Amino acid sequence: MSEIVGNSRERARRSAAASSRWRLPELAFWGCAVAAIFLLPSRHLLLNEIAIVGLFAMSIDLILGYAGIVSLGHAAFFGVGAYAAGLLAKSGYVEPASGLLFAGAIAATVGFSASFLVIRGSDLTRLMVTLGVALVFVEVANRFESVTGGVDGLLGISMGPILGLFEFDFGGTTAYCYSLCVLFVMFLIARRIVNSPFGTSLRALKENRMRAGAIGIPTAKRIVAVYSISAGFAGIAGALLAQTTAFVSLEVLDFARSADGLLILVIGGSGYLYGGIIGSIAFALMRDALSTLTPAYWLFWMGAILVALVVVGRERIVDCAKALSLRVRGQPK
Repeated sequence: MSEIVGNSRERARRSAAASSRWRLPELAFWGCAVAAIFLLPSRHLLLNEIAIVGLFAMSIDLILGYAGIVSLGHAAFFGVGAYAAGLLAKSGYVEPASGLLFAGAIAATVGFSASFLVIRGSDLTRLMVTLGVALVFVEVANRFESVTGGVDGLLGISMGPILGLFEFDFGGTTAYCYSLCVLFVMFLIARRIVNSPFGTSLRALKENRMRAGAIGIPTAKRIVAVYSISAGFAGIAGALLAQTTAFVSLEVLDFARSADGLLILVIGGSGYLYGGIIGSIAFALMRDALSTLTPAYWLFWMGAILVALVVVGRERIVDCAKALSLRVRGQPK
């Protein structure tokens, strides 16, 4: 029995090591992201938004794609991070990097507190709990308008140079470079987490929570830990938005932001980290193109595309695209 367990652990270790290796498409992906700084100088504001939304979607993927926890209220942690960074800047601490760490710590603490509600009940109960937590934060932010600015938003945010060296500009170049660097660092951290034994235990939780508990995995502790980490990631994404736009409104806590994050994972896929980033790119490009072509009906076409993805299946579309690519290059399937 001990030999079987040992062999299973060795296979899991080898699988994690293989997953942690960098592949050529990954290097090309991040290379294109860096090249966009020089090739798309007029689109830096949009690229900055994509990087922030991609980080937020990745935070949801940590709990959905790896632990199987669906959240309808993850925008609460995004908003907490945004308000924390904004209020810290208004109090005189204008260095962005320290503001990110502060916002991430605050959001992770809030996520840790909320996680004890998430570990109780069924999946439907968790959906309602996460949604309820988000609604509570919206009402709190609206109620204490002397602190948050209420419906008018948090005004008067002024950020200093990043690390005292790089000042924000109106074109969004510094903002995009800053958000891209933060996204890459957080991606490396998330990659390390999901390819560790901790990440393997999360996958076991997603597959079968009762079986995972039966083999000795502390399921409640794992959920609390990953939910707190995910909340910290979301808080850092919110802080990036507050710092790069110098404004925070109640919309950062809105349910629509959580829904957008889930839709992005539907587009890009969950359970492999890149899904949130790729989905955010596709979502932003579709929204931009459709709103230009049909300003009055772009939401209809966006919904139609999402329904088609669900009905046809993203994997089937990807397989067809691969087969077409091989046929064009004259290679056998």
